[in-house]
Amino acid sequence: MIRENLRARIASTRCVLFDFDGPVCRVFAHHAGQTPLSVAADMRQLVRERGISLELTDPLDVLRAVGELRPGSELLADLEEWLTQQELRAAPGAWPTMYADRLIQTWRATGCRLAVTADASARTVAKYLARRGLTECFGPHIYGRTADVGLLKPHPQLLLQALQDIDTDPGTALMIGDSVSDLRAAEAAGVPFLGYATHDRRVDELAAAGADLVLNTFEPVLDVLWNR
Repeated sequence: MIRENLRARIASTRCVLFDFDGPVCRVFAHHAGQTPLSVAADMRQLVRERGISLELTDPLDVLRAVGELRPGSELLADLEEWLTQQELRAAPGAWPTMYADRLIQTWRATGCRLAVTADASARTVAKYLARRGLTECFGPHIYGRTADVGLLKPHPQLLLQALQDIDTDPGTALMIGDSVSDLRAAEAAGVPFLGYATHDRRVDELAAAGADLVLNTFEPVLDVLWNR
């Protein structure tokens, strides 16, 4: 049943919108021992020095919280740029997701249009794709985080901008993401969703949120593409 659903979803896909950290690579996998937890801890310390105490453990959640508490502030802009610099330093050592490079290249070879719609900085995404020789697969269609953290997913703005620029109907696109916020952004944009998660907890979260198709490997997607 999963294979049949996957085949049907891919058959109608003319444009694929990839989330970045997870479906394409793990940004902090090998950078000087940094993890999302340690990056979030450093961010909490930075905002604590500016009078804000937070207990959040995800870097993007810290950004969102500061955006709600200090919208449009210098602190928010500084914090977003600080996170971007950490990502840029980590990008050369980011760990590729298994089969992701081959999937991107194969899907592009079929004539499908590709974009990245990421909560990471677009500069980080571009640096990583250049290192992997994938820049031409996406062209200019890299959409990432800005200091306006209100547009982070689940807000659909990144997806809507990609669809507009590529001139693609939402129903013929496919969002590949690994979080509930990716799913909600896809739903808000009217884009079908394919979940990718390698941990049981994340699979359960996506399923509980309504994702009807979640994979823990891209190998079945490649099989469908190769046997179309």
